[in-house]
Amino acid sequence: MSQLLPSFGLTGGVACGKSTVARFFQDRGARIIDADRIGHELIEPGRAAYQEILQRFGEEILDPTGVIDRKKLGARVFAEPEQLRQLNALLHPPIIARVGELAREHRARDPHAVVIVDAALIFESGIGGTLRKVIVAWCRPEQQLERLMAKLGVSRQEAERRIRAQMPLEEKRRRADYVIDCSGSKEETRAQVEALFPELERLARPD
Repeated sequence: MSQLLPSFGLTGGVACGKSTVARFFQDRGARIIDADRIGHELIEPGRAAYQEILQRFGEEILDPTGVIDRKKLGARVFAEPEQLRQLNALLHPPIIARVGELAREHRARDPHAVVIVDAALIFESGIGGTLRKVIVAWCRPEQQLERLMAKLGVSRQEAERRIRAQMPLEEKRRRADYVIDCSGSKEETRAQVEALFPELERLARPD
């Protein structure tokens, strides 16, 4: 997947507003490829990654129905960086392959489509260099911490550990082609999406 994909990337720190930004782009007509959802599908019972994860992390990560409990798995891997690395090494290749398939399908159906890959680990997975441009959703660090604690119902210490497990937000901003500031109201965030979308439409036009 060294060739340039017909799509843009959307990433950001956990709980920084990325999903809200994706929804606003979708409202404008963008096709959104949710890499996290693809990852969730890959670990469902019966899929190849399901058995590989059980072999690596043990059956204690299962819920009573035999489904992988993502909260249990997350608590495990975010506590041990090496285990997080192992999980990412297992899931990133099939996720990236599926993202590429979907991006090309969208563009085949509509050559003018603005296709956006919504993924938390665009830079970490190495996919960033295959996308036309990358958008980073950002908010102030204290906001991020408070939002993550509220979203997951975890302690400050656990939230800080999960944030530290990702690439620093300032590094993501440095690498970004565009930044959406989600520190303000949703209306202010939407206005930034509205302002950027025509530029993405221009870049998405076939050569």
